[in-house]
Amino acid sequence: MPKDAATPPSRPMRADARRNVEKIVAAAGALIAEHGADASLEEVARRAGVGSATLHRHFPSRQALLEAVFKERVEALCAKARDLLTDPDPGHALSTWLRAVGAHAVANRGLGTSLMRDADPALGETCHDMITDAGDALLARARAADAVRPGITTTRLLKLVGAIALATEHDTDGPAEADLLLTIAIDGVRAR
Repeated sequence: MPKDAATPPSRPMRADARRNVEKIVAAAGALIAEHGADASLEEVARRAGVGSATLHRHFPSRQALLEAVFKERVEALCAKARDLLTDPDPGHALSTWLRAVGAHAVANRGLGTSLMRDADPALGETCHDMITDAGDALLARARAADAVRPGITTTRLLKLVGAIALATEHDTDGPAEADLLLTIAIDGVRAR
């Protein structure tokens, strides 16, 4: 093949392979919610009804599987942020979205940490950029309405939500405790 010949386009995934990927991601999502990001890959394959080789063919590493689970959920958070851009109260829109991010973080115990630990630096970066961009749009509206204090950034808000999720992930009622702590924190974010 000549050096400058185009790489042939990748073939679309067969329907059965696509179904297997969907089952694997769904099973991994459920197990992460139950046991955290270190859930057994063998258990993921078992719950998905596929063999270990099938799981590894589609997801050659734990990081690749976590990224697939995480990206789907981040896309949902970004869609929620886009929907909230029409909320007439920009401060309320931002706090509603932060609560959704908090619920996501609590439900996905250890996922963010696992994506960053011993991982390819590119893994998780796309999701991070997506969620930061979504938050930036909501924060810009809240800033324009004087609904947030000066110096508040999306990165700081996401760190705050992440810290609250980490602090409550082992609580008996982690989601409720995280929401309560986030309510207290959001009060501190509001403009005076």
